[in-house]
Amino acid sequence: MSCEKRYALTGYPLGHSLSPIIHKELFEISKTQGIYELLEIEPESLCDKIEMLKKLSGFNVTIPHKSAIIPYLDKLSEKAALFGAVNTVEVKDGILTGHNTDCTGFLNALDSADIALEGRVLICGCGGVSRMFAFESALAGCEVTLAVREKSLEKCRVLQNELKEKLGAECSIVLLSDAGSGYNLIINGTPLGMFPNVDGCPLDRKTVESAKAVFDSIYNPYETILLRYAREAGIKYQNGLSMLVWQAAAAQEIWNGVRFEKEEIESIIDKLRVASF
Repeated sequence: MSCEKRYALTGYPLGHSLSPIIHKELFEISKTQGIYELLEIEPESLCDKIEMLKKLSGFNVTIPHKSAIIPYLDKLSEKAALFGAVNTVEVKDGILTGHNTDCTGFLNALDSADIALEGRVLICGCGGVSRMFAFESALAGCEVTLAVREKSLEKCRVLQNELKEKLGAECSIVLLSDAGSGYNLIINGTPLGMFPNVDGCPLDRKTVESAKAVFDSIYNPYETILLRYAREAGIKYQNGLSMLVWQAAAAQEIWNGVRFEKEEIESIIDKLRVASF
């Protein structure tokens, strides 16, 4: 009888994902017998698929299920409850516990690039992963500014109110086209610049060049226009590939109680960079 464990990423649509490759590398390092697959589940079918997901050893969650999965879970970690978003689910004795390892991936990605989460922080976007960026920045005591398009202002005010209610944190809201300058860190949580629309950029060059560091959650392409501006200005920068691998490692630590060394994670990041970009 096989003792191989089954894991999956669920979302819709999934398209091309690096997650199976990343988790295969992590399984090999930790000597875990496991397979990792992609399970596309349409939003209206999520309820019907919960019993199937319970048969897995654990699973990851991405758009559009990060918040929608919560009513079907038995428990939430502190961070998952705070963010109102889950990306990792632990399955144990039929009990589903939601976690958020995106935050771990984000903080480790900053650390690996020697980027400090401090001072004035500009976050591009207010949905999805930008929510986590905003909460983590507020928790770190940063002066947070949310930058969005005009059509997202109402949604942005909802996040602004949540930060105030949950953390007592104040934040400002500006338009992307009027972001200003002089930030300690710029964080992009929007898809602007992501493949195949690689010509997009959320901010103008002057705003980027005046910052001390830039983090872009996009990993394809490896260098977005936003990061090119940062590189050419000689400031610190990091892309989303590091965050992606670190959050996957954190998920496996939850599922299997394993631990990974920084050098092991960096080796996977280097391998993916060479093979995929």
